[in-house]
Amino acid sequence: MFAKVAEERSFAGAARTLGVSVATVSRAVSRLEDRLGARLFNRTSRRLALTEIGHSLAERATRIYCEAEAAENATREMSSRPRGLIRLAVPMSFGLRWVAPLLPDFFRLYPEVAIDLHLSDAVVDLVGGGFDAALRIAVLPDSSLVARMLCPIAPLVLAAPAYLARHGQPRHPRELNGHHCLGYAYRSQRDIWRFTNGEGDEESVTPSGPLRVTNADALVPMLLEGLAIAELPEFMAAEYLADGRVAAILTDWSLPVGGLYFITPSARTRPAKVAALAEFFIQRLSEPAWRS
Repeated sequence: MFAKVAEERSFAGAARTLGVSVATVSRAVSRLEDRLGARLFNRTSRRLALTEIGHSLAERATRIYCEAEAAENATREMSSRPRGLIRLAVPMSFGLRWVAPLLPDFFRLYPEVAIDLHLSDAVVDLVGGGFDAALRIAVLPDSSLVARMLCPIAPLVLAAPAYLARHGQPRHPRELNGHHCLGYAYRSQRDIWRFTNGEGDEESVTPSGPLRVTNADALVPMLLEGLAIAELPEFMAAEYLADGRVAAILTDWSLPVGGLYFITPSARTRPAKVAALAEFFIQRLSEPAWRS
């Protein structure tokens, strides 16, 4: 406020420029003078003049004001057009299969945006970890404030034809207790397969087998070699089902269907770069290829 008064040579002019009252500007300058222990202006009823100390301070104050104004304008521009760094957390297998192949198109559309892609199956703390956004696969309520569901993702229980030829086809979930079933460590509610059927029956199975992993891709070799049964999300299972290397079993039963969510810490403060990424994923992942 002192810088604007020095520039305008008027409390009223500074107040108009800053959009505040004359009294607000006057009180602010008085507080500054009290803190410095010196007068900055000589005031008369008709004119306002800088004192010697006021002259020495005005140049620096004006420079500080201009730097602050430039910083504010740059920040406003950054929030209004997509530019800058996005820290994005994505599950490992999904990110490698379905996010990384989309990034060239995103960067062609938004060349001023950079992405720090964090790939991990562990659920990250968006706020504590300093992330701008995340793609998360889970059973979550859809919230317009912090989460946007892009598409459903169903889990499938799979076995290779060779495994079924040797061990037979399970007809009921409880029969899985006699089979080698591979485990996944990052399941949201312990490593339990919770089945339901069309008649409302429920059955819970704890997979028991020679391998438990923190990334579902590590299950695939055992599955394809016909050594065990595994549960995989459909975005992973689709290619193996399509060429017949595995078959879905217990198809009269289903596991809880989750969804692919785009999550941000707060929708109200979402900058343009994050909004652009959200819209891009909505366009590209709402009708993904694996569902067809």
